[in-house]
Amino acid sequence: MSLITISQGIGCGGEAIAKIVAERLNLELYDDQKLKDEAIQMGIRPDEVKSFDEKLPGFFERIWSHTPELYIDLMESVVYEVAKRGEGVIIGHGSPILLRDFGCAFHVHIFASEESRIQNMVSQQGLSAEAAEKLIRKRDHEQRGFLKYAFHVDWNDPSLYDLTINCGKMGTETAANLIVEAAKSQEMQECSLAAIDSMDKLMLTKKIEAEILKNNFTMNFLHVEVPEKGVAHISGFTSTQDEQQILKGVVEGVSGISTLQYDVSVMPTGA
Repeated sequence: MSLITISQGIGCGGEAIAKIVAERLNLELYDDQKLKDEAIQMGIRPDEVKSFDEKLPGFFERIWSHTPELYIDLMESVVYEVAKRGEGVIIGHGSPILLRDFGCAFHVHIFASEESRIQNMVSQQGLSAEAAEKLIRKRDHEQRGFLKYAFHVDWNDPSLYDLTINCGKMGTETAANLIVEAAKSQEMQECSLAAIDSMDKLMLTKKIEAEILKNNFTMNFLHVEVPEKGVAHISGFTSTQDEQQILKGVVEGVSGISTLQYDVSVMPTGA
């Protein structure tokens, strides 16, 4: 089995490389649209996944809304759902960070010089050089800001990746060949059942947290744990008894839970 994550900036050609890799290894390609489709199949509403973009949330959105945290939980649950299958090619969406401790995953970073990226955008999308430069810098800023906000990491940190390829020096075919050959190695083929089980539990954890946020609860005084497959343990406090019961109903409605351990109490007056 091969589970590959491919990270890139706009104009680096990562999508074309990922497509070739997926075809040669007979793997599912999880691009932006495929991840949205996966989210909907998991029961996430279409309006909640319409903007699965790696973009830093605005200042007021961070203060007044649960949207950024909700988006991150939803995105994580989808990536973990894909990862537990043990194979596929995932493009972006913080996948090398989310799966950095997942021994099954092979993380690839595609990069190129700004000049090379501009040339790609001009030839492939018909943009002017000036427009391409502005778009590249804007998207780089958004991606860098999102990863810093969501995961507190620098997307250029080499420790996040197993292989880094400069596509300004080598073509799409050569880059794809490197990834395919590395993915076929024995080290990359080994994937333990324990690792897959871990992804399954993480997926359910993030799915529960997202459902809690969607129903206007905060995670400030709540803790979600999935100690084993299908078992959810919710602990913490709510402000009122009504909230306590409503929250229980919300969690019970999450698909994938076979046993709910509910240890949520009403916060003592004056706390």
